[in-house]
Amino acid sequence: MMTNKEFPSLLARRLLLAGALILFVSRISVAQDAPLRLPADRLEGPPMVEVLVLGTYHMDNPGRDIFNMKADDVLAPKRQAEIRELLDVLTRFRPNKIAIEADSDSPKIKQYQDYLAGKYELGRDERDQIGFQLGKELNLAKIYGIDADGDFPFPAVQDYAKANGREKELESLMAQAGKTVQDENEFLKSHSVLQMLLRMNSSEAVRRGLAAYAMFAHFGEEYNYPGARLLTEWYQRNMRIHTHLLNVIEPGDRVLVVFGAGHLGLLRQAVQADPTLTLRTILEFIS
Repeated sequence: MMTNKEFPSLLARRLLLAGALILFVSRISVAQDAPLRLPADRLEGPPMVEVLVLGTYHMDNPGRDIFNMKADDVLAPKRQAEIRELLDVLTRFRPNKIAIEADSDSPKIKQYQDYLAGKYELGRDERDQIGFQLGKELNLAKIYGIDADGDFPFPAVQDYAKANGREKELESLMAQAGKTVQDENEFLKSHSVLQMLLRMNSSEAVRRGLAAYAMFAHFGEEYNYPGARLLTEWYQRNMRIHTHLLNVIEPGDRVLVVFGAGHLGLLRQAVQADPTLTLRTILEFIS
């Protein structure tokens, strides 16, 4: 018969064993939920994941950029028919994951779950109009937020240009960027959403976008690099976004990434440079 002295010791051993078992089971569960990471040391061999990076304009006009498109109402019947046309094209890619311009813990991620449950009405946001609708149609249980915070120290470039008599150069550069956005505004007035995105995702548009950013490096000199710092911050943000993407994909995935078109050039470069990934474009799926 067990004595009173032996009982607490036996109870403690059983509690310890039960705790170890719970910890073991929880670790197995976490391991099963975690994505199978792509190998970081694989420089040769066939790609393992297909990624379509779709650059888009901000359909709800948030006005967060230096120059912003002024989109008409995407909820209007005409534009909704055009969104349907766009989704039909993207469906041909057959993505099994969709990543959007939102933080991983953003309320936007929870809104997708609410949308699936019939508790959220789609807004004008392109993440809703493209990401949410396509995700639901493809029976995707979740979407992924892969955005990252970043600085864009443009005022320092302005200060440098002013202090060094180069204001006209900077004004000219920015005027050209503004003209590009103005031209896109005019194009959208007479073209469909799909046609707009085909234009924004064309090789020429991506080249011009990268060139516009690259020109900031001209504003600086030895020991004073405001333009280079701006580019470094912008590059850093986009490479963090790319890292977040790598953290949610697994071998065999087909991932649609929906982001503002300003990110398109660097995100495409990152995908193209990675031998485990294959870059796809929307132009490939136009019948």
